[in-house]
Parts: sequence; C-alpha cells; structure tokens
Amino acid sequence: MLKQNLSQRMLQKLSPQQIQLMKLLQIPTATLDQRIQEELESNPALDESDDSGEVYDLEADSEDEEDDLKAEDFELDDYLTEYMEDDPISYKMKNESSQDIEDKTMPIAVQRSFHEHLERQLGMMEIKDEREFTIALQLVGSIDSDGYIRRELLSIIDDLSFTQNIDSSERELNEILAKIQKLEPAGIGARDLRECLLIQINDKLDREPEVNRKPKQLALKILENHFEQFTKKHYQKLQKNLFISESELKAAIEEILKLNPKPASGFASSNRSGNQYIVPDFLINNRDGLELTLNSKNAPDLRINDHYMDMLNTFKDNTRGRRVAKKEKEAVMFIKQKIDSAKWFIDAIKQRQETLYNTMYSIMHFQEAYFRTGDQRTLRPMILKDIAEITGLDISTISRVANSKFVQTEFGTKRLKDFFSESITTQDGKEVSTLEVKNILTDIISVEDKKKPASDEKLKEHLQKRGYNIARRTVAKYREQLNIPVARLRKEL
Repeated sequence: MLKQNLSQRMLQKLSPQQIQLMKLLQIPTATLDQRIQEELESNPALDESDDSGEVYDLEADSEDEEDDLKAEDFELDDYLTEYMEDDPISYKMKNESSQDIEDKTMPIAVQRSFHEHLERQLGMMEIKDEREFTIALQLVGSIDSDGYIRRELLSIIDDLSFTQNIDSSERELNEILAKIQKLEPAGIGARDLRECLLIQINDKLDREPEVNRKPKQLALKILENHFEQFTKKHYQKLQKNLFISESELKAAIEEILKLNPKPASGFASSNRSGNQYIVPDFLINNRDGLELTLNSKNAPDLRINDHYMDMLNTFKDNTRGRRVAKKEKEAVMFIKQKIDSAKWFIDAIKQRQETLYNTMYSIMHFQEAYFRTGDQRTLRPMILKDIAEITGLDISTISRVANSKFVQTEFGTKRLKDFFSESITTQDGKEVSTLEVKNILTDIISVEDKKKPASDEKLKEHLQKRGYNIARRTVAKYREQLNIPVARLRKEL
C-alpha cells in the first residue's frame, strides 16, 4: 500500500566545477601541464595564449546560469550580448609567479639495457640448438629489474608452451638457468636473496687465487647452512655453531656485505626513459625577508578561442531581424557549452593557484623560524586544522594541497606534508613538534654502541633525561616511521 510521508533532510552536493577544482588541487606542478593539454585537446573553445609576456586578470562572470536551463527558455539575444560585451582576452589566466624555473633538458646517455646486456652474452654460451636458445631467451626475459627470477618455473613452462609451442620440463629449465646464472653480473637469475649471494660468493672463490680464501669459505658456510641466524644477527649462535672467534666471524660477514643484493642495480632499466626530477610547486627565497613565489612553469596563459567568439558574432549578424531556426539554436547552444566549460576550467586553474599560494603563505609564516634558519629544531607543531583556520579553507582542501607538493628553499627541496606534525609536552610544560623528537631519536641511535644497541626502553629513558615525556610504544612508533630497525638488527660486531 502506497503512503505519503513528509521528511526533511539536509544534503550537501558538490557541483561539477567544485569537483574539477578539487581534482586540480591534488595534481602536482609536474603533471599539471599534462592535465591542461588534455583539456586543450578535448575542448576546442579553450586556447593557449601566444602573448606570454602580457598578464591579464581573470574577469568574474556576470550572472551565474543554472545548469538545468532548457534550450527553449534560453534567450539567445541576451546570451550573445553578454558574451560579445566581454573581452575574450580577459579570460587569460593570471600568472601568480614572478619567477619560473628555467627549463633545462638534461642529455640522456645512450646505454645498453640490462636485458640487452644479458642477451648479448647468450651468444657466447654453449647452447645445443635453437630450442635451448629460445628457452634461454624466455628465462632472461623473466628476470626482473633487480636481477631475480621471481616467477615460478612452472609458469615459465606454460608460457613456452603457449607462445613458443615448446614442451619443456622443470629439470630442463633448471639446467639452462644454471648456465644463465654464470653470466655477468654475478648473481643474476637467482630465485631469492640467499641463492643470489651464494652465486656471487662461489664466483669469487672460482676467480680469486688461493690466498686469503678462508673468510670467503666461511661466508659460504654461513650462507649455505646458517642463513636464518645470519639474517637475524644471532652472532653468538653463529660463533658457537661454527666454532670460530669473533674476528673470524667479522671477516666472513664483511665478505657477505661486499656482495650485491640487487645485481642488476648498476644497469639502466629498460622501462626508464631518464632520471625523474622533483619539480617544486613553491619557491621561498630569504633575502630582505621571506619571499614566496609559485612555480607557474606548467600553467600556461589560457583564453577563450577567438574563432568561437567570431562564430557567435557572425551568427548574431546573420540572424538579426529574423526568427532563429532550431538547428541554428542547437549550434549556438553547443558553442555556449564549450565556452562555459573553457571558462570553468580557466577559473579552476586560477582558483588552484590562489589556493596553493594562500596555503603555502600561511605555512611559511607559521614555520617562519625554520625557513629563515633551516634548523629543524625550530619547527613548530602544526596540524591541518591550524592552517585551515588561518586560511579559512576546509581541512580536506589543505590536505589536498599538502599532498605530493614540494617547496624549494635555500636548505633544499622539502615535501610539504613533512612540515605537519603533532605536538608533545615536555617536562617544562613546553609544546614541541614530534619532528624534533624524531631528530633527537635519530641522533641518539647514530651515536649508540653498535655492539650493544639501545632497546626501545633505553631510548625512552634517554629521551626522558632530555625532558621529553614519551612512552616506549611511542618510541617504537617513531623508530618505525624513521625506518630504523629494532636493536637486535642494529647490532654490529
């Protein structure tokens, strides 16, 4: 049975323009140019200005038009008059930055890739026939960028069967793989770290003279029979099981540490076209005072295409004094949609620049002591809410700005989100940033006795002596965030 109910609900919906702005805010400067090019290709009414030297303000729209405006209710004369009176060049984006980073193209050296290097060596291998050569090529192609074969041999057998029509066995693949593992660099083609290190230490024993082989032979024993104890740094157990002294164990471990856990690391990756550089979104200079500029290198001046404005002008002249046909009205509506879309995009780019600038300006003044001195100890506790209250923006907007953005300072290029941190209270009642505590924690660990590294409990006591009230689990959390292993794994002989 149908019933009628009266209910009241509060909803919040984002307009397409707001969604577009939110997406643009998340894009770093390095990829903004690509996004603008996509818009230029998809919207013919949007154009890139050639007059890069001139700067114009983005004029505000006259009255906003409702999205659900129907074609029959659309006043063509009013629309044409509105757009004809506007100066089309006034929709160019204002360049907020007074200093752009110079575009420098770094030359890329021509070099052989890792897989090309291996395939070249296949020609010098003792290979029985073309079938074995094809299997060897398949195995070489399965080696990843670190130099390992991490795929199961059974999967490679399936690939050979489907792509090359070759029926093989796991035994045959192991035999051919053993030949591949003798190629340079030593250690390639291994299935795991242990096998990789074993290949390298065996290669050293084969190549080097009989003199001073004892440390390498001991290293071979450790890798073959006591690898788990070695990885967990159970040095006393190793000495006891191998009946060796501490100096002998130290010499063997030094030999292992000389080996390369990623044998392909010295070669250029085949899927890497060049070095990846960080493009800063902001630049801060400290001359007579702190000066903030936006990097607008990837934000060209945009405008409404003159051809579309001429089309509207011509249409107005041709239809003056007569009734507009349905097809003509559809054509002008299409032009209007494209122009509106272009104006929305230009306005979103400008709002993005303004939001970025205001946010970074607030961060710069909040952390003024750091930007003047470069001393991380001067960083104040700062959370997203602090900057949101200063700028009047939403916390989610500040989060989007801080994400994947970089600022170039006189003390290096820093990630924006690294300036945000919680606060802790010292024994003196003073609030300090957790970044300061992490820096002190790093200093304590760097000078500790590596033979007896400090546990998290000991680290907590060191911090408390310096006036920081902190729990052991918090020390463990900060240590993990700094990628510092536990005390047992920091131990050295």
